[in-house]
Amino acid sequence: MNSYIQNLRVQKWVASISVLLLIVKFAAYYLTHSVAVLTDALESIVNVSAGFIGLYSLWLSAKPRDKEHPYGHGKAEFLSAAIEGTMICAAGAIILYKAVQHIIHPVELKEIDMGMLLVSITAVVNLIVGMLCLRTGKKNNSAALIASGHHLLSDTWSTFGIVAGLGLLYFTGIAWIDSAVAMIFGFYIIWTG
Repeated sequence: MNSYIQNLRVQKWVASISVLLLIVKFAAYYLTHSVAVLTDALESIVNVSAGFIGLYSLWLSAKPRDKEHPYGHGKAEFLSAAIEGTMICAAGAIILYKAVQHIIHPVELKEIDMGMLLVSITAVVNLIVGMLCLRTGKKNNSAALIASGHHLLSDTWSTFGIVAGLGLLYFTGIAWIDSAVAMIFGFYIIWTG
């Protein structure tokens, strides 16, 4: 199979799955009112945007050479990776803002156990899809897929960290842990971007 077509097919899955995971994460936030879960949901908006930008860049880079682009359209992938990094940093800044707001104005948390379950499922899915992106991106030398893979894996680790923080909150009942976890992962997300 042509590597461009394979890259495009993988990125279509990334974009589609990212929409489903976004819905699950916002459902988890709605159930829990946890700023840490909101952190994960907001970062998923970046995943959805990045998934579709990556899809467009791979579609564009798959186009054959033409008069205006005698070396092809491959540079679109590098632009996509740069945009994705910028969006990740912006999401991290929003997360930090929301975490500080929740420290100043605490919100009652609910159904933490169900929230942990839902976001854990999204982490496992992101882990699988991220590894597929990295493997395919490295095999086909695709900067867009490699960037998507790294982004999804960083989202996986941050989600697992959020679940661990929620578990600590669940067992201790110490409410500020929610905001502290969100702040930690807000900084992590910015660093990843």
